[in-house]
Amino acid sequence: MKGLKNKNALITGGSSGIGQAIAIRLAQEGCNIAINYRSSPEGAEDTEEMAMQKACGDIENCGVKSLLIQGDVSQEEDIIRMVNTVVEKFGSLDILINNAGIQIECPSHEIPTADFDRVIGVNLRGAYLCARESIKHFLSQNSRGIIINISSVHEIIPRPMYVSYSISKGGMENLTKTLALEYANRGIRVNAIAPGATITPINQDWIDDPQKKAVVESHIPMGRAGTSEEMAAAVAFLASDEAAYITGQTLFIDGGLTLYADFREAWSA
Repeated sequence: MKGLKNKNALITGGSSGIGQAIAIRLAQEGCNIAINYRSSPEGAEDTEEMAMQKACGDIENCGVKSLLIQGDVSQEEDIIRMVNTVVEKFGSLDILINNAGIQIECPSHEIPTADFDRVIGVNLRGAYLCARESIKHFLSQNSRGIIINISSVHEIIPRPMYVSYSISKGGMENLTKTLALEYANRGIRVNAIAPGATITPINQDWIDDPQKKAVVESHIPMGRAGTSEEMAAAVAFLASDEAAYITGQTLFIDGGLTLYADFREAWSA
């Protein structure tokens, strides 16, 4: 991809799943990567090792730099420290990937306020604060920064039992559009991807159960779940100069899930 080599990227929640795949792909494209994790340094170390191996082969002589940064994106002081650390260690920040996210299953009328606030705090407030601190840096350096938010098909598809998650992703859609519009004339691009069902560790419960897997896939017109690598490829594109004229958009990567799969067969309304 054009324009990614030697760029400095911060990936939140980069210790597993889609975040890990994004870190690896960006390193392969020549980006220096800062891998954020909250509580799993082992996962972040695995991401770093795989990224460097994929990017360089010979890690000792690798031209790509990596950095592990502990931090909780629900905590403002952690976010400020993370961004400052990337700038200090790499010299600048060019790309922010807002990937960190959590979900809590609970009937909407029973969810404890603390759990609701926790999901919103990580998924939406945390994404905004990471974007805010990154934009401050972009503006101070008069640089053409890039922000990519990892949303979900549930920014438009209601998800019963996960009301806080659905709200957070719906808010992320408007966060993406608002920041894109506000800072477009400063050369800052803000986009999002919205994955559908994806094969990641967090989804292991249905991935390993043939019956559950069949139910999930029955809703997907392409008949299969996506992979983390497919999500990462879209992120690399949006972060690259190949997407220089794209901002404020959400790219749905869902095998057709948002095409109303139940309407594959014609029926009279």
